[in-house]
Amino acid sequence: MATLAEIRAKLKASESKGSGENRTGGDNSIYPFWNLKEGGESVLRFLPDGNQDNTFFWVERAMIKLPFAGIKGEAESKQTIVQVPCVEMYGDTCPILSEVRGWFKDPALEDMGRKYWKKRSYIFQGFVAEDGLKEEQTPENPIRRFIIGPQIFQLIRSALVDPELEDLPTDFVHGLDFRMKKGSKGGYADYSTSSWSRRERPLSDEENAAIKAHGLYNLSDFLPKKPTEIELKVMKEMFEASVDGEAFDMERWGQYFKPAGMSQNTGDPNKSTSTPKASAPISTDDIDDEPAPVVKSSAAPAPKAEESSGGDSRAQDILAMIRNRQK
Repeated sequence: MATLAEIRAKLKASESKGSGENRTGGDNSIYPFWNLKEGGESVLRFLPDGNQDNTFFWVERAMIKLPFAGIKGEAESKQTIVQVPCVEMYGDTCPILSEVRGWFKDPALEDMGRKYWKKRSYIFQGFVAEDGLKEEQTPENPIRRFIIGPQIFQLIRSALVDPELEDLPTDFVHGLDFRMKKGSKGGYADYSTSSWSRRERPLSDEENAAIKAHGLYNLSDFLPKKPTEIELKVMKEMFEASVDGEAFDMERWGQYFKPAGMSQNTGDPNKSTSTPKASAPISTDDIDDEPAPVVKSSAAPAPKAEESSGGDSRAQDILAMIRNRQK
């Protein structure tokens, strides 16, 4: 288990380098605190990662949402979202973000860039010490997983770098509970009043027994699997099709990735890319977004496309700008 000093050092090092409602992913070991009513509160107790090589007691997850104009061949044309992993979370270069980053240098392409920017969340584990949801059914293993968005993560992180904090919040004897409070701001859920408890609390006999009986999760097991070279090519192809306003093609991409809510294998490997069959489709949920970068450019802003009464025409103008930048 990493010490508080090690966590602080790593957070400082990362700083120097630069700075969904009603979903549980089909697994009730994930505690859906976002279903709290406005003004509701739950008390959580975070636990260390079962992977002792992980300095932190969380793992970071980054996903990219690709919107499509429906599904090819279906009569009803309704926007479809497919999520793919941003491979920057594995320390690799993301082929999608490599292209999208350049868009922020052009004011006319910033909105499109934000649309395809990665969405970041963090996976924690721990106990629900006080359940504001009053769940009727809970899993046999009381060690739950928590999918935390950037707003709450910053509250968690700020306490760790506070020099007055003497022990890790995950310490079994001297640790702290985290009070998750749901409010509202501008019509959206707001968790800014959430906070760490001021008093330390040793784990109860029941909580210690649960850790002994079930063990701690290796949090990285709940990250989407790292895409293969084949899947990276498919991701880039889907990204280009999404930007071009095309529908999702199940025959070409369905064996690799699927829209939300689709679990059956319907892709035809003979009609996809001319590569061997890939592994099972990647599927994960996402709750919160990471702000897109603000990139200042010394170059003169590109002229904005003329506004049009038709959305399709406006999209074509933007696509033309993107393609011109690639030449």
